[in-house]
Amino acid sequence: MKILVVGGGGREHAILRKLKENPEVTELYAAPGNGGIGYDAVRVPISATDVEAIAKWCSLEGMDYVVVAPDDPLALGLVDLLEERGIPAFGPNRAAARIEASKAFAKDLMRKYHIPTAAYETFTEVEQAKAYLEQNEAWPIVVKADGLALGKGVLICQDRAEAIAAVEEMMVGGKFGASGATVVIEEFLTGPEVSVLSITDGKTLVPMVSSMDHKRALDGDRGLNTGGMGTVAPNPYYTPEIAAECMEKIFLPTMEAMNAEGRTFKGCLYFGLMLTPKGPKVIEYNCRFGDPETQVVLPLLETDLYTVMRAVTDGTLGELDVTFSDRHAACVVLASGGYPGTYDKGIPITGLMDGQLPSSDAAVYHAGTALEGESLVTAGGRVLGVTALGDTLEEAVSKAYNAVKEISFAGMHKRNDIGARALAAKN
Repeated sequence: MKILVVGGGGREHAILRKLKENPEVTELYAAPGNGGIGYDAVRVPISATDVEAIAKWCSLEGMDYVVVAPDDPLALGLVDLLEERGIPAFGPNRAAARIEASKAFAKDLMRKYHIPTAAYETFTEVEQAKAYLEQNEAWPIVVKADGLALGKGVLICQDRAEAIAAVEEMMVGGKFGASGATVVIEEFLTGPEVSVLSITDGKTLVPMVSSMDHKRALDGDRGLNTGGMGTVAPNPYYTPEIAAECMEKIFLPTMEAMNAEGRTFKGCLYFGLMLTPKGPKVIEYNCRFGDPETQVVLPLLETDLYTVMRAVTDGTLGELDVTFSDRHAACVVLASGGYPGTYDKGIPITGLMDGQLPSSDAAVYHAGTALEGESLVTAGGRVLGVTALGDTLEEAVSKAYNAVKEISFAGMHKRNDIGARALAAKN
C-alpha cells in the first residue's frame, strides 16, 4: 500500500505515524513534509497548494491512497482532481470544503438549518460594516475575515475603535488579501471551549475524543493568539450529556444540511464549540483535522486509521465499529522564541535521536523542523509537539512535561500550564 499525506506540520506527522501502524502500509510519502517527518516518510518536494502537480505526481507514482490534511489544498479542489484520476482520497471535495473556506457560507448554513451559533451579520462594503459597529452596544465583538487566513483571521475587539480598525485593516488594507474582502461580525460568546473532530462519510458521523486547545502564547491564557500551544484530551467540560446534545442539535444537523445543499461532506469535520450558558454553540467549522488537536486525539484511536479513512472514502463508515481508548493524552508545543511574531530559524535541536526521544515513550511530532546535513534544526514558529498518554490527565500532563525536559534549542518557548484548566475543571 503506497500512501501520500499532503502537508508538512505536526498534524500530518501524527497522521503519518498512525498510518504506519497498519502492516499493509508499506510506503509512506509526505508532500512536502518537514525534516522530522523525513524519518517516517519519503518527502516529496511539492508544495501542498500546488494541487495540479500533486495530482500528476500521484498518477505517475501509482499512489494507492492520498490523505489531504490542510485546508488550502482541500479548498483548491485537490480531492476533486485525484478523484478525476481514479485515485481514492480522504478529505472533502471543493464544494464541501467551503464550510471552512467561507465563514459567511458556514454562518448562513447554520442560520438556515437552525444550528446554534453566535448572532452575526456579513458585510462586503466597508462603510456598511462601520455603520453597523457605530450602532453596536455589546462589547467585546468578533470580526472575522471570510476566507482562509492561516488561522489568524479572527479578531476579538474590545471596543468600537478596535473593531473599526480591524474592519479597515481587512477590507481596505488587505491584511488577509482576498480572504478579508468580506467580513463576518458576530457576538462574543463566553464559556469553556471544546474541539470535537468527527469522521463522516455523509451518511454516518462518528465524533472522536473531545479535546481542549490552548491558543494563547503565554501562561494563564495571556499573550497573542497562536496556532495552538498545546492540547489535552478528553476535555472534562464535555460531558456525556453535552455530547448527546451536540450530536442531536449540531453534528447530525450539520451533516444533513451539507447533504441538503448538495455538498455532501466526506472526511474529518471539525466542530469548534463554545459551551455557553444557553447551551453549546458552534464557533467555527474546519474541513480537516485540527492542529494540535490531532496530536492528542489520534493516539487515543484504537481502530486502525487507514481502515477508518477508507470506510469514509468508500461510504461504509456505518459498518465499522470505531473505538477509542479511555486513557488521557497531553501535548506540549515547543515553539521558537518570539512566536507568533518574528523568530529565527536554523537553530540546532538537541535531545532527539531519529526525531524521537530515545529514553521516553512520549511521541514527538515535528511541526517546523528541517535537516541541515544530519543535524535537525528549527524551521518554523511551532517546532515540535510532545505527546504523552496516561491513565489520568495528571499522569499524561506530567509525562509530557518530563519528556520536554530532554529537548532543547536556543530560545525554546513553551507554556507551562497546558492542562491546568482541564485539571481545575475535574477537581
